[in-house]
Amino acid sequence: MSGERAFLKRLFRAAVVAADPEVVLRPFLPSPPAGRTVVVGAGKGVAQLARALEQAWDAPLSGIVVTRYGYGVECERIRVVEASHPVPDAAGLEATRLLFDAVAGLTPDDLVIALVCGGGSALLPAPVEGLDLSDEIALNEVLLASGAPISVMNMIRKQVSRIKGGRLAAAAWPARVVTLVVSDIPGDDPALVASGLTVPDPGTRHDALTAIERYGIAVPPAIMRHLRHAMTDAPRPDDPLFQRNTVHVIASAARSLEAAAEAAAAEGIRAVILSDSMEGESRDVAQVHAAIAREIVLRNRPFPRPVVLLSGGETTVTLRGDGKGGRNSEFALAFALGINGMAGIHALAADTDGIDGSEDNAGAFADASTASRLYQRGMDPAIFLRRNDAWTAFSCLGDLFVTGPTGTNINDFRAILIS
Repeated sequence: MSGERAFLKRLFRAAVVAADPEVVLRPFLPSPPAGRTVVVGAGKGVAQLARALEQAWDAPLSGIVVTRYGYGVECERIRVVEASHPVPDAAGLEATRLLFDAVAGLTPDDLVIALVCGGGSALLPAPVEGLDLSDEIALNEVLLASGAPISVMNMIRKQVSRIKGGRLAAAAWPARVVTLVVSDIPGDDPALVASGLTVPDPGTRHDALTAIERYGIAVPPAIMRHLRHAMTDAPRPDDPLFQRNTVHVIASAARSLEAAAEAAAAEGIRAVILSDSMEGESRDVAQVHAAIAREIVLRNRPFPRPVVLLSGGETTVTLRGDGKGGRNSEFALAFALGINGMAGIHALAADTDGIDGSEDNAGAFADASTASRLYQRGMDPAIFLRRNDAWTAFSCLGDLFVTGPTGTNINDFRAILIS
C-alpha cells in the first residue's frame, strides 16, 4: 500500500500548495493608501496569510489577526493572537475587542486589509446585547452537533453577533476595506466564510429561524428569544457603508482540486473531479463515492481504470455517539465499509487545514482491507461508525493521516485511486 498512499499524499500536498498564502496573496494586494494601512483577520490559516502580506507589502502597516491555539507564526508588524476553535472561549472574546480597537477612528484615506479564512466564526465570539459568552458557546456546540451545512451554521451565527455579517467592515467606515478570502465554503460565497466578518449578505433573522426549523436544531432559548424579538438584522450588502469595499476569493477548493488533478496527470494517472462543493452527511457521501468506485472496479465505468477520483466541499457529522474523530475520518470509515474486499481501491480523506475534528490528524487512509483488518482485531467497523469513533478505529490500524497545521484551509480533500 505504500506506493498508493505516497501517491495520494502527493496529491494532497499539491492541493495545499495551490492555496499557499505566499503563492496566492500577492496578485490581489491593493496599492498603499494615502493614510494608514491596518490589517485585521481571523481563521485557522490567517497567521500564514499575515506573514505573506508582511513580506509582500512595501509600505507601513499594522494590525492584528486571530488564529487557533497552536496555529500562530511569527510576524514582525502584525500581531498574532490565539483563541479556541471549534468552541469559543474568553480569549476569543478579547480578540474580538482588539479587532474593533484596530479599526476604530479611521479616515477615508485609510485602508483596511481583511484576511479571512475558515475557522473565524468560532475564533471571534461577540454576543449581542442580552447574550453572553456562555450563550455563544452553547450555540456553537449545538450547531456542530446538528449536521447542518456550514452555510446554515454561519447564517445563524451572524444574526447573534456584533462582529459577523459585515459588522467589522461597518466599524471600519469610512476607511476602505479590501477583503482577501481563502474559501472553505462550498460554492465560495465570501459572505459565508468565517460568517462574513467584513462581507454582508442579504440573509435575515427570519431566514435563520427557517433554517433552525428545517434542520431541527436545538438552539438555546436565549438565542431563540433574540432571533424572534431583535429589532434589527445584520447589515445588508446595499448599505452605503460597504460601497467602497472590495472582496477577492484568492484560494478555494476548486483551484486546489485542479492542482491535484494536474499532479496526477503528471504521473500518468487520469484524474476526474467529481465536485468541489459536496455537502451532506459524511457517511452518506462516502456511500456514494464507494458505489462509484465499485462500478469502476466491476465494470470499468463511468471512468476507465486507472483513475483517481477527486472531490471537495464540506460534509457534516450528526453526533450519535461519544467517540473521537471528524468528518473526514468518518468518511474514510464509511467508505471502507462500502468497498470491503474490492481490491485495487485506495483512498485518502483529509481536512486541508491539517486538523479533522477533535484530534490531531488531518484525516485517514482507507482501502479494500481496512474493514477486514479491523474485524481481525475483534473490532466491528460498523459499531465504530455508529459511535462516531473513526479516529480510534484508524489509530488502531496505524492509518491516520497526520500533517500538523498546513497554513491554509480550503476544507475537505478526498482522493480515491482505482488502479
